[in-house]
Amino acid sequence: MSEIHLSKVTIHDIENLQKIGRQTFSETFANENSEANMNKYLAEGFSTKKISEEINNPNTEFYFALYNDHIVGYLKLNVGLAQSELQAYNGLEIERIYVLQKFQGQKIGQILFEKALQIAKHKEVDYIWLGVWEKNLKAINFYKKNGFVEFDQHIFNLGNDEQIDIMMKLILDDNFESP
Repeated sequence: MSEIHLSKVTIHDIENLQKIGRQTFSETFANENSEANMNKYLAEGFSTKKISEEINNPNTEFYFALYNDHIVGYLKLNVGLAQSELQAYNGLEIERIYVLQKFQGQKIGQILFEKALQIAKHKEVDYIWLGVWEKNLKAINFYKKNGFVEFDQHIFNLGNDEQIDIMMKLILDDNFESP
């Protein structure tokens, strides 16, 4: 496999972000959820207005994973008040790491995670946290392999369906090395 390159998403990338966001979310969750709930979430969660606000928020960053100049995945990070829950200034939220299904298993998610880790260290936060759907065992295992531990749970609304996300945290210290 050729080398994966990461590129920071800008306001000019809205359509590409919407496309990769909708496609990866659908590939990941469509089989386990109703079409109505998926359509509602995709329309609201990836609307031009919402994505524009997120890209323009100085506390949110998106990165594309590129393979041969094609977008194959992306990362969304939040700090400060942009975090969906904890909103502590000493934490960084990984809100999304998604990779196209046909590119999974090729370490692209790991590359995106390592970018998040690099940013967390640069921002000198104490921990990284995230929420992951309790039924997404593949993602839960990925995060556990990278040192995350469960610490709570919260409700995630997918359309009209209230789902449980497991909240996971990775404590960073001066001696932390990625597993």
